[in-house]
Amino acid sequence: MTYPEALAYISRIGRFGMKLGTERTRAILDRIGRPDRGLTGALIAGTNGKGSTGACLASILQAAGHVVGFMPKPHLVSYTERIQIDGIPITERDFAQTLEDLKPTLDVIAAEMGPATEFEMLTAMALAYLAPRVDRLVCEVGLGGRLDATNALDLGVAVITNVDLDHQKYLGDTIEEIAREKAAIIKAGNRVITGCEGAALAIVEDYARKAGAALWRLGEEIQVESTSRGWDGHLVTVAGPGFEHRQLAVPLVGDYQPANAALAVATAHALDDVTDDAVRQGLAQTIWPGRLQVIATRPRVILDGGHNPAAMTKSGVSLRRLIGSERLVTVFSMLSERDPAALLAALQTLRPDRAVFTEATSAGGHSVPAVELASIFGHDAEAVLPPQAALDRARELAGVDGNVLVCGSLYLVGEILALRE
Repeated sequence: MTYPEALAYISRIGRFGMKLGTERTRAILDRIGRPDRGLTGALIAGTNGKGSTGACLASILQAAGHVVGFMPKPHLVSYTERIQIDGIPITERDFAQTLEDLKPTLDVIAAEMGPATEFEMLTAMALAYLAPRVDRLVCEVGLGGRLDATNALDLGVAVITNVDLDHQKYLGDTIEEIAREKAAIIKAGNRVITGCEGAALAIVEDYARKAGAALWRLGEEIQVESTSRGWDGHLVTVAGPGFEHRQLAVPLVGDYQPANAALAVATAHALDDVTDDAVRQGLAQTIWPGRLQVIATRPRVILDGGHNPAAMTKSGVSLRRLIGSERLVTVFSMLSERDPAALLAALQTLRPDRAVFTEATSAGGHSVPAVELASIFGHDAEAVLPPQAALDRARELAGVDGNVLVCGSLYLVGEILALRE
């Protein structure tokens, strides 16, 4: 099986196919010898910040001398990004071979329980490949928690970064409903690390108590202070039960990144007796593309994959703090499963001078039409296809001293990033 054949196979029921539940994933893993059993690490859920927290944690654990498997999602450019060892994605050849080895089991499960979804296959592939090769695993939850395929795993530590409104079609219409879905990743005897607040925190506390899980909360057991270094990130001081690390360099941009780094540091301590050197080196070397990432200058071109209103608003506040009153032109695309009114309202908070709307080719026809978005947004908006042409137009509108922000969809961000490579 070649890599293109592997991609065609896992996408055969559609890239956007979804069947919530852990039963089929658990059945696949059981059939191939339960490769996840005995793996130690962290399962990371939350509305926003999962990927950044996971990237920081994986880098710290690697600096501490571990061989670290990382399962981020979704990918930006290549499916291989979803299966990493020490920050290096699986090769296309190994990706295809892993699927080929797994295919007989997938066929048996399909006959008994129906065909696996793309996400279930990718989860099983990642575990089959990573388990024999790593001694720590960092796994980002896909959607929600309770019914996500990754919830078949028990890695010992459950992280819930935060809870906000997103994916209401699947998770519920209130913070409380969504918090229950995410808190359901907590297993008996886990250690739980969370950045949740208010009603969501109360629900996480309740789930942790019922599971007999030790709980560390940001702002309570975990304290964080930070100083912005502009486009260079932050200096962060983190303290928690039995540890304190002062003036850590975190290269990730965004006012919310110190909190993500603090959760990662606390999780590393929940897993291991990590040294100050490992924490310091790991954070300093963290790379997490597509999150307020600058890819060009004159004009400055920034990529941000925040694709729900809360993430876009937070990124917008951070961006405006960095650029002040400088000219800003946005390049925006979004998936049809999301609410245009809510996302465009978040886009308005960035106060763009001009907005260029487009459609991510890689979204396979699931983008909201650009002309529709431009019409809703109103003045100072236009529709330009394809994304490359939209970026060119935005750069022209921004001028050499301005800024271009590519946002709204990870598919769009990944497509623009791929053009650079």
